[in-house]
Amino acid sequence: MLNLYFNDETETIDKGIEKIISDLLIFAAEAEGVSGEAEISITFMTDTEIQEINEQYRGINKPTDVISFALEELTEDEIVIVEEDGMPQVLGDIIISVETAKRQAADYGHDFEREIGFLALHGLLHLLGYDHQTSEEEAKMFGKQKEILETFGLRR
Repeated sequence: MLNLYFNDETETIDKGIEKIISDLLIFAAEAEGVSGEAEISITFMTDTEIQEINEQYRGINKPTDVISFALEELTEDEIVIVEEDGMPQVLGDIIISVETAKRQAADYGHDFEREIGFLALHGLLHLLGYDHQTSEEEAKMFGKQKEILETFGLRR
């Protein structure tokens, strides 16, 4: 079972959006074989807030749409977290800029629900190890996103 914890720093996301994201990510996690208890936190913030995080962690001083922090990926000097029996697997954090999501929805000609769902799914796939650094990785990840969104019914 995938447990999601929402934090809306913008105070603009309603329970309907949270339900769409929750249903989509649970559907996607099952499709990707996530088993047992797992946790993800999802934070909604402004462009200014996500820009600060983007600068701090990625060295890019501009807003972005979504950033993921996978807790199972180790970087230099990090300590391995050993899970105890019965403890949920903490997959990580997904941060979404609501302002960028709204702009992108308008730019791409679809509704906000589809865009925010796409961004949440994109973040989840990063937490599960997908990436798009190479053209092969990009084709695989974006193909998986399209497949999950269409199967779930969240189309453009």
